[in-house]
This record gives sequence, structure tokens and C-alpha cells, in this order.
Amino acid sequence: MLATSFTLLGTAVTWLEVVAFVLALANICCNVFEIHWGWPLTIVASVLYAWLFYASKLYGDASVNVFFAITALWGWWQWLRGHRGDSTTPLTIARLDATGRRIVFASWAALWIACAILLRFITDSDVPWADGFVTAGSVVGTVMLARKFIENWLVWLVVNAVSVALFIYKALHLTAVLYVIFFALAVWGWIGWQRRLRTSK
Repeated sequence: MLATSFTLLGTAVTWLEVVAFVLALANICCNVFEIHWGWPLTIVASVLYAWLFYASKLYGDASVNVFFAITALWGWWQWLRGHRGDSTTPLTIARLDATGRRIVFASWAALWIACAILLRFITDSDVPWADGFVTAGSVVGTVMLARKFIENWLVWLVVNAVSVALFIYKALHLTAVLYVIFFALAVWGWIGWQRRLRTSK
């Protein structure tokens, strides 16, 4: 899997990155259309990306992909059987209230600092703060997506933009292209979920 598939911008692209790319793209498309099969795709793609990022010394991104794989089981259950609060109706798209938004910002900031410190002192990462920021945002975005809060797409817009720069720096060019596509899909997801939310009222 770590053998070279082709060369992109003068950098070797492995089969591992190619397979992870395709599965991750299919996964996000499922999320945009609220298709629950995106979650099992997340599991496989995340395991592959954890391997790729570990090999690239992006330990925060590797760790968060292990988190993605585990959390995807919970996300899949939420989309199939989840409810909001005391409601007995299936989980539907919703907006965060003011308290929820404050919790998101505080959680992201706290996780960012914690991740960056851990990466700085217990790994040989050369990008602990950038890696930590992406890792923290990805954790927050995944939890929000699993609970179908529409603002998850705004979190992914920020995470994907920073990730593009990070992956270019680490010469993971195909993955950088994937995250440019992810950015566009997050815009699409935001618009599509807004439309679904309006029509459901």
C-alpha cells in the first residue's frame, strides 16, 4: 500500500493515499445527502488515513482518524436511531443555540491547546500547532455532524482550509486536493442542509 501509484507535482503518491482518497470522497458525499452509509465508509477511510498520516509524522491527524473510525460507529447509530432531547422522533437537522455555539468555541480552543502541547512534547511533529488545530476542529466537527447540527459544515470549512495548507507543506499533494474538494463539499453541505432545514419546518 505504501508503494508509489503515480507522481503528482514531483511527489510520489502511494496506493494507500489513493484508496483513502476515494473512500473519503464517497463518505463526504453521503454526509451531504444525509445517507447513513457514509459512516461505515468513514471507518475504512479513517483507518487508512491514520496509517498514512502516521507514516508522514502527522500524529495529531493520525490520532484523530482513529477517533473518526471509533466515533463513526456512534455517528452511524445516531443517524439510524438517534433522538434529540426527550423527543421520540428520529434525529433531524437542527441549529445550535447560543449556549451550544459557546460550547463549540470553548471545546475547540481547549482541545487545540491540549493537542498542540501533547504533540509538541511527546512526538517529533514539526507542526504541532497546525496539526493540533486541525485535530481539535475535526473532533468537534465529527460530534456535531453525528448529532446533525448544521453548523458542523462551518467547522469543516475552517478545518479543510487549514488542512490544505498543512498537507501541501507535508508534500501530501493528493490529500491536499482531496481537502480542496472537501471544502467545496462543505459549502454544498451547508447550502443543502439549510434548504432541508427550511423545508422541514
